[in-house]
Amino acid sequence: MAFNTPDETTATAANIGAAKGRMPVGKQLVGGFLAGAYIAFGGLLAIVVSSGLDPAQWGGITALITGAVFPVGLMLVVIAGAELLTGNMALVPLAAMRKKLSWAQVSANMFWVLIGNLAGSLFLAYFLAYKSGVIGAFTSDPAAQSATYLRTAGIVTGKALKETDSQIFLRAIGCNWLVCLAVWLAISAKDVVGKIFGIWFPILAFVSLGFDHVVANMFFLPLGVFVGVPGVGWGDVVNNWVFAFLGNFVGAGVFVAAVYYYLHLHGKEESELLPAGAAPDRPGIAMGAAGSE
Repeated sequence: MAFNTPDETTATAANIGAAKGRMPVGKQLVGGFLAGAYIAFGGLLAIVVSSGLDPAQWGGITALITGAVFPVGLMLVVIAGAELLTGNMALVPLAAMRKKLSWAQVSANMFWVLIGNLAGSLFLAYFLAYKSGVIGAFTSDPAAQSATYLRTAGIVTGKALKETDSQIFLRAIGCNWLVCLAVWLAISAKDVVGKIFGIWFPILAFVSLGFDHVVANMFFLPLGVFVGVPGVGWGDVVNNWVFAFLGNFVGAGVFVAAVYYYLHLHGKEESELLPAGAAPDRPGIAMGAAGSE
């Protein structure tokens, strides 16, 4: 399978980030809604296929199965085209480092895409996971609780109640380091199969490791509130989001955008970097005109 070199991939990522930062607000919101929904679809699928597998009995197999199906969300974002906050945390700042965007445009993109992601995640959580009956809800009779509810409760309790703020922050750094590497591998690939494989392995890793992704948590944690997981309230949800956001931003901005800017773009002209025949500031080189995260 053909692929771009690291220099070409990073230059292309900067061009994709520039196109994102210049996108009209309405498109950022709609694209953000879609990405939030797509990540939530991955989360919902992960709950359903791993329900009934007691981690105490199955050990890491439960986490592996969860991680194996969750990547469908990022595949939809990248290949179908949508706006995901965590990917944009690397792509859009990278464009600013390359002086293709202002930092005000970076901040605006982060804000509008976050709002869109939250709306899409909440829509999936409330209507297609809770109101649809796919997950079930808390009951006073433990024997009557569905396997999907119990799996949801386990995930939500772990993230909302058991992790400390510093743990959320550190797990979120690791998470978005891997998520943005998945984006980089997808950009480097020149065909859909290559993009799928590039996405699948890093996302499998972050989910199996139990790291925190702020957009995924926009689905999981509100779902826990909707289905009545005991002890979980909106304060716990928002607290997790804050520290996951901060850690995700560090993972993307420092360990991917800044590092790859220094390694592959710093001190180089555009003509030295782009694949033959590629036009500067055009996002279609590696992922299609809308293919981004």
